[in-house]
Amino acid sequence: MISKEKNVKRMMDDIDMEVAYTRSATGIKQFRQSVLNAMKTVPRHKFVPEALHDLAYHNGPLSIGHGQTISQPYIVALMTDLLEPESDDVILEVGTGSGYQSAILANIVKKVYSIEIVPELAQEAEQTLKGLDITNVETKCGDGYYGWPEHAPYDGIIVTAAAPYVPDPLVEQLKIGAKLVIPVGRPYMHQELLLLEKTADGQTQTKDILAVAFVPLTGTHK
Repeated sequence: MISKEKNVKRMMDDIDMEVAYTRSATGIKQFRQSVLNAMKTVPRHKFVPEALHDLAYHNGPLSIGHGQTISQPYIVALMTDLLEPESDDVILEVGTGSGYQSAILANIVKKVYSIEIVPELAQEAEQTLKGLDITNVETKCGDGYYGWPEHAPYDGIIVTAAAPYVPDPLVEQLKIGAKLVIPVGRPYMHQELLLLEKTADGQTQTKDILAVAFVPLTGTHK
């Protein structure tokens, strides 16, 4: 069995290669050091089923049950970097999943509020985060389409499932000048990772970043 250190190094090398490969599309030459440090620090194998521990640091998505996945490391790093997170930020995450993206953000920002619609995943993620002594993530079970208005406005919002369009409630809960990172598109069809910024007049500027493939954002919304 390859040691954890070698697995992490291989993962980081794969991320570097992906950054170089996608540079022309994303415009990113290198991820922020805070993002890279978080990717090195968070034990990814803790967020996947035990049977998949040997694959945890491979640069690909993995099933976490309930029809959901943990995103590939490069995509997690990319979406985190696009938020331009700062140490005093309060971030909203839609789609807790295993809690891995929450943990990466928690290593960088002041507070993460994370919503998961699948009760079993919400409970498992909360337990995993607690077991790793990550105390600046608050989770709840609910429909993330509507955000978490009680703690708005946010310094950034990240959505880890593909929506058919950008949910209006999330835009409303975003601070002026803050960014929303979200995959948009239908299941099994073209999806695009979008970077949306809220301008001073309350309008939005949107940039296409990269073609992606995510599980759909579920809930009662139409």
